[in-house]
Amino acid sequence: MEAILSQLGQFVMNLISSMGYFGVFLAMAIESACIPLPSEIILPFTGYLVYTGHFQLWPATIAATAGNLFGGLLAYFVGFWGGRPFIKRYGHYFFIKERELAWTDRLFSKHGELTVLLGRILPVVRTFISLPAGIARMNPVKMAVYTVIGAFPWCLFLIIVGEILGENWDSLKPLFRRLDLIVGICLILGLGYWLIHRKRSRI
Repeated sequence: MEAILSQLGQFVMNLISSMGYFGVFLAMAIESACIPLPSEIILPFTGYLVYTGHFQLWPATIAATAGNLFGGLLAYFVGFWGGRPFIKRYGHYFFIKERELAWTDRLFSKHGELTVLLGRILPVVRTFISLPAGIARMNPVKMAVYTVIGAFPWCLFLIIVGEILGENWDSLKPLFRRLDLIVGICLILGLGYWLIHRKRSRI
Protein backbone atom coordinates (compact mmCIF):
# COMPACT_ATOMS: atom_id res chain seq x y z
CA MET A 1 0.00 0.00 0.00
CA GLU A 2 2.84 2.38 0.84
CA ALA A 3 4.39 1.69 -2.58
CA ILE A 4 1.08 2.32 -4.35
CA LEU A 5 0.54 5.61 -2.51
CA SER A 6 4.10 6.64 -3.33
CA GLN A 7 3.53 5.93 -7.03
CA LEU A 8 0.24 7.84 -6.98
CA GLY A 9 1.96 10.76 -5.32
CA GLN A 10 4.70 10.77 -7.94
CA PHE A 11 2.10 10.60 -10.72
CA VAL A 12 0.25 13.58 -9.23
CA MET A 13 3.42 15.65 -8.88
CA ASN A 14 4.55 14.85 -12.43
CA LEU A 15 1.11 15.64 -13.85
CA ILE A 16 0.82 19.00 -12.12
CA SER A 17 4.44 19.97 -12.66
CA SER A 18 4.26 19.26 -16.39
CA MET A 19 0.75 20.57 -17.14
CA GLY A 20 0.34 23.45 -14.71
CA TYR A 21 -3.17 24.53 -13.83
CA PHE A 22 -4.64 22.07 -16.32
CA GLY A 23 -2.79 19.31 -14.46
CA VAL A 24 -4.51 20.41 -11.26
CA PHE A 25 -7.85 20.37 -13.09
CA LEU A 26 -7.17 16.94 -14.58
CA ALA A 27 -5.97 15.40 -11.31
CA MET A 28 -9.03 16.63 -9.42
CA ALA A 29 -11.33 15.47 -12.23
CA ILE A 30 -9.83 11.98 -11.97
CA GLU A 31 -10.22 12.04 -8.18
CA SER A 32 -13.90 12.99 -8.48
CA ALA A 33 -14.74 10.41 -11.14
CA CYS A 34 -14.67 7.40 -8.78
CA ILE A 35 -10.91 6.90 -9.24
CA PRO A 36 -9.16 7.13 -5.86
CA LEU A 37 -6.45 9.62 -6.71
CA PRO A 38 -6.04 11.36 -3.33
CA SER A 39 -6.78 15.06 -3.20
CA GLU A 40 -4.75 15.08 0.04
CA ILE A 41 -1.72 14.88 -2.25
CA ILE A 42 -3.04 16.91 -5.19
CA LEU A 43 -4.05 19.99 -3.24
CA PRO A 44 -1.20 20.38 -0.72
CA PHE A 45 1.31 19.90 -3.55
CA THR A 46 -0.56 22.58 -5.49
CA GLY A 47 -0.27 24.77 -2.41
CA TYR A 48 3.45 24.11 -2.33
CA LEU A 49 3.68 25.39 -5.90
CA VAL A 50 1.81 28.50 -4.77
CA TYR A 51 4.45 28.83 -2.06
CA THR A 52 7.24 28.61 -4.63
CA GLY A 53 5.56 31.16 -6.90
CA HIS A 54 4.79 28.76 -9.76
CA PHE A 55 1.04 29.06 -9.13
CA GLN A 56 -1.25 31.74 -7.77
CA LEU A 57 -3.76 30.86 -5.05
CA TRP A 58 -7.06 31.74 -6.71
CA PRO A 59 -6.41 30.34 -10.20
CA ALA A 60 -5.17 27.13 -8.59
CA THR A 61 -8.27 26.90 -6.39
CA ILE A 62 -10.57 27.56 -9.32
CA ALA A 63 -8.80 24.92 -11.43
CA ALA A 64 -9.10 22.37 -8.62
CA THR A 65 -12.78 23.15 -8.02
CA ALA A 66 -13.56 23.03 -11.75
CA GLY A 67 -11.84 19.65 -12.00
CA ASN A 68 -13.84 18.41 -9.05
CA LEU A 69 -17.03 19.51 -10.74
CA PHE A 70 -16.10 18.04 -14.13
CA GLY A 71 -15.17 14.64 -12.68
CA GLY A 72 -18.24 14.66 -10.48
CA LEU A 73 -20.48 15.33 -13.46
CA LEU A 74 -18.87 12.49 -15.40
CA ALA A 75 -19.60 10.07 -12.54
CA TYR A 76 -23.08 11.54 -12.15
CA PHE A 77 -24.03 10.94 -15.77
CA VAL A 78 -22.56 7.44 -15.70
CA GLY A 79 -24.91 6.75 -12.82
CA PHE A 80 -27.77 8.65 -14.46
CA TRP A 81 -27.62 6.92 -17.84
CA GLY A 82 -25.98 3.58 -17.07
CA GLY A 83 -26.22 3.01 -13.36
CA ARG A 84 -29.85 1.97 -13.06
CA PRO A 85 -29.82 -0.66 -15.87
CA PHE A 86 -26.52 -1.98 -14.56
CA ILE A 87 -27.89 -2.30 -11.01
CA LYS A 88 -31.10 -3.91 -12.24
CA ARG A 89 -29.18 -6.46 -14.28
CA TYR A 90 -26.21 -7.18 -12.04
CA GLY A 91 -27.16 -5.64 -8.70
CA HIS A 92 -28.18 -8.96 -7.10
CA TYR A 93 -24.54 -9.99 -7.19
CA PHE A 94 -23.88 -7.03 -4.89
CA PHE A 95 -27.00 -7.55 -2.72
CA ILE A 96 -28.71 -4.59 -4.41
CA LYS A 97 -32.23 -5.01 -5.80
CA GLU A 98 -35.04 -2.72 -6.87
CA ARG A 99 -36.05 -2.18 -3.24
CA GLU A 100 -32.61 -0.83 -2.36
CA LEU A 101 -32.61 1.24 -5.54
CA ALA A 102 -35.95 2.79 -4.52
CA TRP A 103 -34.47 3.54 -1.10
CA THR A 104 -31.58 5.36 -2.78
CA ASP A 105 -34.06 7.39 -4.80
CA ARG A 106 -35.90 8.44 -1.64
CA LEU A 107 -32.64 9.27 0.16
CA PHE A 108 -31.45 11.63 -2.55
CA SER A 109 -34.87 13.13 -3.19
CA LYS A 110 -35.06 14.13 0.50
CA HIS A 111 -31.43 14.71 1.47
CA GLY A 112 -29.56 14.74 -1.83
CA GLU A 113 -28.23 18.28 -1.49
CA LEU A 114 -26.84 17.66 1.98
CA THR A 115 -25.47 14.25 0.99
CA VAL A 116 -23.47 15.66 -1.91
CA LEU A 117 -22.43 18.80 -0.02
CA LEU A 118 -20.99 16.95 2.97
CA GLY A 119 -19.68 14.09 0.86
CA ARG A 120 -17.29 16.47 -0.91
CA ILE A 121 -15.28 17.01 2.29
CA LEU A 122 -15.32 13.45 3.64
CA PRO A 123 -12.41 11.10 2.96
CA VAL A 124 -13.31 8.15 0.68
CA VAL A 125 -16.91 9.34 0.29
CA ARG A 126 -16.04 12.36 -1.87
CA THR A 127 -14.56 10.12 -4.57
CA PHE A 128 -17.77 8.16 -5.11
CA ILE A 129 -20.64 10.44 -4.04
CA SER A 130 -21.61 11.56 -7.56
CA LEU A 131 -22.37 8.06 -8.84
CA PRO A 132 -25.26 7.31 -6.44
CA ALA A 133 -26.50 10.87 -7.00
CA GLY A 134 -26.81 10.01 -10.68
CA ILE A 135 -28.45 6.66 -10.01
CA ALA A 136 -30.95 8.44 -7.77
CA ARG A 137 -31.48 11.00 -10.58
CA MET A 138 -30.80 13.95 -8.35
CA ASN A 139 -31.39 17.25 -10.13
CA PRO A 140 -28.14 17.81 -12.08
CA VAL A 141 -28.12 21.57 -11.52
CA LYS A 142 -28.48 21.11 -7.76
CA MET A 143 -25.84 18.40 -7.84
CA ALA A 144 -23.43 20.70 -9.68
CA VAL A 145 -24.12 23.68 -7.40
CA TYR A 146 -23.67 21.70 -4.20
CA THR A 147 -20.58 20.02 -5.59
CA VAL A 148 -19.00 23.43 -6.12
CA ILE A 149 -20.14 24.68 -2.70
CA GLY A 150 -18.66 21.63 -1.03
CA ALA A 151 -15.52 21.37 -3.15
CA PHE A 152 -14.41 25.00 -3.20
CA PRO A 153 -13.67 25.41 0.54
CA TRP A 154 -12.05 21.95 0.64
CA CYS A 155 -9.75 22.84 -2.26
CA LEU A 156 -8.99 26.30 -0.89
CA PHE A 157 -8.25 24.96 2.60
CA LEU A 158 -5.83 22.24 1.49
CA ILE A 159 -4.07 24.50 -0.99
CA ILE A 160 -3.55 27.10 1.75
CA VAL A 161 -2.30 24.35 4.07
CA GLY A 162 0.20 23.30 1.41
CA GLU A 163 1.27 26.91 0.92
CA ILE A 164 1.79 27.41 4.67
CA LEU A 165 3.74 24.17 5.06
CA GLY A 166 5.91 24.99 2.07
CA GLU A 167 8.59 22.36 1.56
CA ASN A 168 6.92 20.25 4.27
CA TRP A 169 3.66 20.07 2.29
CA ASP A 170 3.58 16.26 2.45
CA SER A 171 3.89 16.08 6.25
CA LEU A 172 0.10 15.70 6.61
CA LYS A 173 -0.14 12.59 4.44
CA PRO A 174 0.02 10.15 7.41
CA LEU A 175 -2.84 12.03 9.09
CA PHE A 176 -5.03 11.90 6.00
CA ARG A 177 -4.30 8.21 5.54
CA ARG A 178 -5.55 7.57 9.06
CA LEU A 179 -8.67 9.60 8.35
CA ASP A 180 -9.27 7.63 5.14
CA LEU A 181 -8.82 4.40 7.11
CA ILE A 182 -11.27 5.49 9.80
CA VAL A 183 -13.92 6.49 7.28
CA GLY A 184 -13.34 3.30 5.29
CA ILE A 185 -13.78 1.18 8.42
CA CYS A 186 -17.00 3.05 9.27
CA LEU A 187 -18.33 2.41 5.77
CA ILE A 188 -17.49 -1.29 6.01
CA LEU A 189 -19.14 -1.55 9.43
CA GLY A 190 -22.19 0.27 8.09
CA LEU A 191 -22.41 -2.10 5.14
CA GLY A 192 -22.01 -5.09 7.46
CA TYR A 193 -24.81 -3.82 9.70
CA TRP A 194 -27.06 -3.29 6.69
CA LEU A 195 -26.40 -6.81 5.37
CA ILE A 196 -27.08 -8.38 8.77
CA HIS A 197 -30.26 -6.35 9.19
CA ARG A 198 -31.37 -7.29 5.69
CA LYS A 199 -30.73 -10.99 6.33
CA ARG A 200 -32.64 -10.93 9.62
CA SER A 201 -35.61 -9.18 8.01
CA ARG A 202 -35.95 -12.11 5.63
CA ILE A 203 -36.07 -14.72 8.40
